[in-house]
Amino acid sequence: MKVLFIGGTGTISTAISRKVLEQGWELYLLNRGSRNSILTGKVKEIHCDINDEVAVAEKIRALNFDVAADFTIFTPNQIERDWRLLKGKTKQYIFISSASAYQKPLLNYHITESTPLINPFWEYARNKIACEDLLQKVYREQGFPITIVRPSHTYDERSVPLGVHGKNGSWQVIRRMLDGKPVIIHGDGTSLWTITHNSDFANAFIGLMGNIHAIGEAVQITSDETLTWNQIYKAIARILGVPLKAVHISSEFLGLCGPYNFIGGLIGDKANSVVFDTTKLKRLVPGFTATKRFDQGLQETIDYILSHKECQKEDPEFDAWCDKIIFARDRIIREIQGAGYE
Repeated sequence: MKVLFIGGTGTISTAISRKVLEQGWELYLLNRGSRNSILTGKVKEIHCDINDEVAVAEKIRALNFDVAADFTIFTPNQIERDWRLLKGKTKQYIFISSASAYQKPLLNYHITESTPLINPFWEYARNKIACEDLLQKVYREQGFPITIVRPSHTYDERSVPLGVHGKNGSWQVIRRMLDGKPVIIHGDGTSLWTITHNSDFANAFIGLMGNIHAIGEAVQITSDETLTWNQIYKAIARILGVPLKAVHISSEFLGLCGPYNFIGGLIGDKANSVVFDTTKLKRLVPGFTATKRFDQGLQETIDYILSHKECQKEDPEFDAWCDKIIFARDRIIREIQGAGYE
């Protein structure tokens, strides 16, 4: 099978690229080539900026593909660009949408592919919805062979899954735990969340590639393991060998206290309890099941981060912000307690 990946070296796409090579398929990577060296195997590289539509069109002019997937799509105009470039050149086009597109606030925590798509809190999610709408239109009207996949929180060896972190990722929270400092958990930590290892996501994705039953379908790809945020943070602390000093702060308050995008990322996503129904995925990919249990994947991730300095990106701005939020919370508690209310 001849495969085109636009991007192909991110959290999700790296795992899928490796699986494609394991299958012995012919893999073309269209990107600027900055991280292609992380893949071992016979990758056919197309060095180009996907935003340079004229140059891309020339580089793929003589090529046709069984499957094409773009891992860099965030807006409808990018979908339009890909459609112009790939119409008539691929038997299947896979769009990576997001489970954050599902209805917020939720009317039912049990999520299926038929759960309405509406998210007034997060522009990222609204753009993904608009992309899906456009793709469904070209599928109905032009016969463009689409498949839409909706991942939820997917992680790899380079970043620990968290609800509250700064612009440099998870390291600063790990650093705070190792230093014995308190860490912020949104809400009361009891909302339900689903985290999927990228190796499991890749196995499911591979099963959808070239799958005639997946054409025209939207499919969510997640693990079946559900945890609370308290369980997630306790697991991190346990692996680090330190006590968890958790401070619970309402998601709304965190959103209002920026500068981080916690209105979208929390109110529009992680603050909601979600349990994903993977029945459709398992019907389309018989035998699929997520096998990487969270505590096992987390152990691998933390081991990797602690042994790779490039994953330890300090974030003093976020660290100071956490201290300020926690200090303000403790000060209010002291003031109220000191007021002596009966």
